[in-house]
Amino acid sequence: MPADHDELTRVETACAELAAAGQPVTFKEVAARARISRTTLYRRADLRAVIEEHQTRGQDASTLTGLTIQIDQLRRSLEALAAKVRRHEETIRRLERTRSKPE
Repeated sequence: MPADHDELTRVETACAELAAAGQPVTFKEVAARARISRTTLYRRADLRAVIEEHQTRGQDASTLTGLTIQIDQLRRSLEALAAKVRRHEETIRRLERTRSKPE
């Protein structure tokens, strides 16, 4: 399992555990439970989006502010996913060029 996927799984698990226990989902608590630095949680948009999503689940999503927050989080998640896809596509193109060069 890639490290990125493992970290994402650990963050999702930590958030779910905190929410199930009725505890606030904070970057500090998630970092401690997931064994990932807070800096990494803030820096990586995909991890930050998971935490922020869990933080707002407790809020009333039917309010305009709640919906605005959710839309913003979805946008950031989508942007993080698109960046990851672009990196993978570039890696594939680079590998294909390397493979197709005559020796």
